Amino acid sequence: MLRFHFTEADLRRVTLAPVPNALLEVALSVRYLRTRPTDRKWPRPELQSWRQMIAGGLRPRAGVLPHLDPPHGGIFDFFHHPFEPGLRTGIDLLHQTPVQELSDEIALLPEPIRSLPALRELSDGTGRSRNSLAHDTRRFFASSLAPLWTQVQAGAVADRALRAETLLRGGTDALLATLVPHWRWQPPTLHVPAPGAPRDVHLDGQGLMLVPAYFLQKPMFGRRPGGPMELLYPLHAGEPPTHAADALGPLLGRTRATVLAALRHPYSTTEVADRVGISLPTASQHTTILRNAGLIATTRTGMAVQHTLTPLGEALLHNDTTRH
Repeated sequence: MLRFHFTEADLRRVTLAPVPNALLEVALSVRYLRTRPTDRKWPRPELQSWRQMIAGGLRPRAGVLPHLDPPHGGIFDFFHHPFEPGLRTGIDLLHQTPVQELSDEIALLPEPIRSLPALRELSDGTGRSRNSLAHDTRRFFASSLAPLWTQVQAGAVADRALRAETLLRGGTDALLATLVPHWRWQPPTLHVPAPGAPRDVHLDGQGLMLVPAYFLQKPMFGRRPGGPMELLYPLHAGEPPTHAADALGPLLGRTRATVLAALRHPYSTTEVADRVGISLPTASQHTTILRNAGLIATTRTGMAVQHTLTPLGEALLHNDTTRH
């Protein structure tokens, strides 16, 4: 159990990192592919077939990346730049990692791994090894993560909207109380299930940055010098489509298009019904079809349901607007 202790100053300094973070998801997804299957417990059933497709060919897809996985959890700092979510910028920062940081991080790996020629060269910070790491990262993203990236983006948009709405309606207490199932907020302490002996983490007035991640399997945390504590938590899994066959079913029509346009702002099903002027069952039917088509994402916390546009839904609305 991890126990994060907040002061009043910490509660005023709770922030949310931009998502999705491409470089972070590269590191976490490689770890997911290397660990033993846990799909029966994984809240994202869509990853089962993805894993089966990718895992057997991980080495040619990922190059040196599978070796850059600390043995006791966590990820190397050079894979985590929370304010730079884009892949290109993230790889540029990865390429610029100071030699001492590369050497210190790789020294944490077990002896058989860190003695590999490619890792010895990377520990020395040579230009060739940095270029190779950047190339492996781009190749893995293009070959393995790109097919899922629209889905990851949709989950990130929905998660951020859910957290913002929770914060607006209930403040920081509500945000922390609903962050992840089985995490407990007992002011002023956030209790996070984790293996090992209980551990107390004091934020010391520097605040907490919440970092959502799609491929995260267990919480991670750390602090950079002079910065807030960073706590990685899994993106809200959302509501899956009811039937895969429905995804290409009927979509457009005047009422359904109006529902889609209304969701430029996140709303509950009841709010959609009120704004569009339709019954609650009709609003539920339309949001189900839109979700099955990948145009909206639905998140649920307890009895509360909220719908938000996915990047695909936003693009469709944008294209419709620019034609008129």
